[in-house]
Amino acid sequence: MKTALSPVIAGTMNWGAWDKKLGAREMAHVINVCLENGISTFDHADIYGGYTTEKDFGVAFAQSGLQRERIQIVTKCGIQHLSPNRTNRIKHYNYDRDYIIWSVENSLKNLQTDYVDVLLLHRPSPLMVADEIAEAVGQLKKDGKILEFGLSNFTSSQTELIRQKTEVSYNQIQFSATQHEAMLDGSLDYMQVNGIRPMSWNPLGTVFREDNAQTRRLKKLLAGLVDKYHFGSDTLLLAWILQHPAGIIPIAGTVNTARIQLLMKATELQLDREDWFAIWAESMGHDVP
Repeated sequence: MKTALSPVIAGTMNWGAWDKKLGAREMAHVINVCLENGISTFDHADIYGGYTTEKDFGVAFAQSGLQRERIQIVTKCGIQHLSPNRTNRIKHYNYDRDYIIWSVENSLKNLQTDYVDVLLLHRPSPLMVADEIAEAVGQLKKDGKILEFGLSNFTSSQTELIRQKTEVSYNQIQFSATQHEAMLDGSLDYMQVNGIRPMSWNPLGTVFREDNAQTRRLKKLLAGLVDKYHFGSDTLLLAWILQHPAGIIPIAGTVNTARIQLLMKATELQLDREDWFAIWAESMGHDVP
């Protein structure tokens, strides 16, 4: 039985040193706002904040007084990031059995918890050995340190390599109205066939971050859809993702209370079929074939 994750996940990548630099009290406040609005799953990676955000979150959650059972924690390992907190000479990946186990134990210490709900391998490595990964996952599950296992940014063939040795429950990929290749290259089809739940990082894509022909087309269309549905453009873009039959879970990184309060509204919104296709068509710049 799979862990029950919230329909939208709160992404913590920018909560700490890499961007917002939230203190423990501020971070605890954001956690509470998320919970009050139906978002109970929090996405981490060991490298976030240069290997500091997990620890900051752990302190904040401990100070919040909330029970561990009220939230689900996703974290990732494997990327060897260049940081004063590590001795890496070059960015690379490590999926040796002992390293995976050590990394999870280190994350548990930083997060001040006995287990994580989902462990993901952050990015595929040409040197990864599926048998070693399976051994580590098996040991971590046996010890109750992880409940489920998945991948992040893995292709279908890379996923199949790992899935032949151990169960893969999730794959966290880049997916949005502006980066929709996963529904064309077979990735989402493969996940549906094999019971793998997709998570989507950067679910709003480049709509609000870049000014180009694609984003201008989308903004023009979304302006009309905002009037039709009475929801903001970001809510419409999340609803577009949620409507895909693969059951994609978007990861939203906002710490703004007002925006957090609107995130789950996307789960209540069903776009008309032609509006769904209109968003895709404007992203591509042409009608479907």
